[in-house]
Order: sequence, then structure tokens, then C-alpha cells
Amino acid sequence: MAFRVLVCTRTTGYRHDSIPAAVAAVRALGDAHGFAADATEDPAVFEAPLAPYAAVVFLSTSGEVLTPTGRDRLAAYVDGGGGFVGVHAAACTEYEWPHYGELLGARFDRHPDLQPGRVLVEDHGHPATRHLPPVWEFTDEWYDFRSNPRGSVRVLASADESSYEGGGMGDDHPLVWCREQGAGRVFYTALGHAARAYEDPEFRGHLLGGLLWAARRPSAAGPEPTR
Repeated sequence: MAFRVLVCTRTTGYRHDSIPAAVAAVRALGDAHGFAADATEDPAVFEAPLAPYAAVVFLSTSGEVLTPTGRDRLAAYVDGGGGFVGVHAAACTEYEWPHYGELLGARFDRHPDLQPGRVLVEDHGHPATRHLPPVWEFTDEWYDFRSNPRGSVRVLASADESSYEGGGMGDDHPLVWCREQGAGRVFYTALGHAARAYEDPEFRGHLLGGLLWAARRPSAAGPEPTR
């Protein structure tokens, strides 16, 4: 395999029943695109060097999942050039570690019921979104965040709150973004609640693009276009 990623699915809060399907999807993407995925729920793994991994993925983690040493290791890993990918409930994680909220870009607040809605793709110049239509019909929980990350992150897609019931952020509702952290890269998508999302080719391409970008590996679609 060309590189490895570490997929953490530890939960000390709510546990999504989609986690097995999500891990299987990442492994299938790895088989198809030349990387291996090591899945773990053991916090001791983060107390060992993370340098063997091109990216760390928090896949619907929840609650406090790292030891103090693991927090230090993860922060140093990203600052030193490692990639970090947060999926869905990764925004519901490490509330007691202030740096994590800064790393990710925003923290989860609330969500309405699972329902269909529309994702508005704002930036097609990123591997996670370049294959998506300008308006992407999807079914999810449509997370609201405690703060709007726009201005401190590169927003790739937002939620159209007029397309579903119960939105709480208004007309400017970032949903997918990326940012630089030290020498590293951070990608986050709020999507991915249901197991069936991980069978959706567009969502799998979305996840793959974010992961390859964070890992600084070229996407299947080629280099990012210049704009």
C-alpha cells in the first residue's frame, strides 16, 4: 500500500450504528485507491508515534476519546504536517480539550431529525467537492454548530436551511470545510450520520477527496484546478 491512515471510532458519548459501515467504506476506498486503513478504539494507540500515518480520521467519535498524552501527540502530529479528517460526530468530541475545537474549526450544537435536504457546494476547487453538483440532494441530520467557522476556514459546502425543517444557523450554515493547522491539513464534513450514506457513490467520493487532500495525496480526479 502507498500509505496508511488511522481511523478512530472510539465513543464515550452517543454511538452511531453506522460506524461499521463507515469503517468498511474507508477500507474499500483504500483497497481501490492504494492506501490501508487501521481502525482503532484504543486510546493507547495515540500515545505511540503517529508518524507512520498520512492522516488520522475521527469517524463519528464522541465524548472524550484521548488521554492527555494522546492529545499532545495528536496536536504535535498535525502541527508537524500530518493530516486530520473529522466526519460527522467528530464535532461532538473532546469538549474538554479546547485545542480540539480550534483544530476542527467548530463544535456541534444540535441537530433536527434525520431528513432530506440540500447541500450547496460553494467551492468546486477541492477534491472533496469537485465531483458534486452545485446543489446536492442528501439525507442527514444537518448539524448546527456552536459558532460559525466561516472566516477561519475554507468553506466548501453549506446547508440550505430552506430545504429542511429545524435548521438553527440561518442563511449562512457551513457544513463542510478545510483549514491549515501548522504544517498540517484539517478536513471536516458534517455529513455521514446514516449507514446508507456510506453506500452512496457521491458521498464516498466526497469522503475520499477529503482524506486524500488531508494526506497530501493526489486525488483520482487529478490535481486541484487553479481559480
